Amino acid sequence: MEKIKVGIIGTGNISNAYFHNGKRFESMDIVACADLDIERAKAKATEHGVKAYSVSEILSDPDIKLIINLTVPQAHADVSLQALEAGKHVYVEKPLAVTREDGRRVLDLAKSKGLSVGCAPDTFLGGGIQTCIKLIEDGWIGTPIGATAFMVGDGPEGWHPSPEFFYKSGGGPMFDMGPYYLTALIALLGPIKKVTGMTNISFPERTIGSGPNVGQKILVETPTHIAGVMEFASGPIGTILTSFDVKGGTQLPRIEVYGSQGTLIVPDPNTFGGPVIIQRAGGQVWSEIPLTHGYSENSRGIGAADMVKAIATGRKCRANGEMAFHVLEAMHGFHDASVQETHYFMKSTCEKPTLLPIGLTV
Repeated sequence: MEKIKVGIIGTGNISNAYFHNGKRFESMDIVACADLDIERAKAKATEHGVKAYSVSEILSDPDIKLIINLTVPQAHADVSLQALEAGKHVYVEKPLAVTREDGRRVLDLAKSKGLSVGCAPDTFLGGGIQTCIKLIEDGWIGTPIGATAFMVGDGPEGWHPSPEFFYKSGGGPMFDMGPYYLTALIALLGPIKKVTGMTNISFPERTIGSGPNVGQKILVETPTHIAGVMEFASGPIGTILTSFDVKGGTQLPRIEVYGSQGTLIVPDPNTFGGPVIIQRAGGQVWSEIPLTHGYSENSRGIGAADMVKAIATGRKCRANGEMAFHVLEAMHGFHDASVQETHYFMKSTCEKPTLLPIGLTV
């Protein structure tokens, strides 16, 4: 198939992975980038051998069919809407939007224009989680009955040069890292039916520990410790803990899935590889399973590449906007349930993404 020309808007740190990996994928060709800071766009363009544009210029280029939106979360919806209005398909970094209302606007506009929306994370397309999905679908742990997910740590202000947005609306551990865990769980077990949760701001003020703003104080405006419970439409009950408030480290697993015939330890959903570890019912030994699928190294951008192939063949892309919206609603649902002291019943649903065929290249 002919490669689709792609432009990137937002040239922060994460863009390097997309530029680098974009050269590997046979379905797309990253040809340009743009940023509100035109000098940063020019530097990134020189580094990666592409054109530097202003945002309006990249949206006006008729040869560019897909925009990869790597702006900060608060700008995700606005930039995606601009790209869709310009007739471009959109693949956006997580989360899809900060609010459910903006997320729905993005999907509705895309539908009205016959365009596609995809959304990170795409780590579930890596060899590690794809192997886990295959094991579950092949019955290795029997019928799934439950799952746990843990993402706990000390927050990013100690190392990130501009960590303020992590503690504003649309930030916090649930909106920053929750998409990796919830997307992985949906890929493993399918959509969520209802959630409940409890949240807290353990430390109302943070101090920037590196970079030009070292010592500057940040007022925390969003929960930084969230404990949630979810019921999946297929029956399993899951728990999730996300926190920026853990000061002493952790020995918790990233994700475990429990079945009627065994337990599956799922690798870190912020990576693409293994290990994948299983213990069958009645067994006494944990066994590491060789990966059945490729893309086990850093393959950020595989979701966009799969999206391009989906557009060409008329199928739904795996890292699609409907799943991203479902994740967005669930994240808000945990917060809402805590405030309202109740269960939150999901209003959206999504399809469980189809397993990548073994040996497929994108």
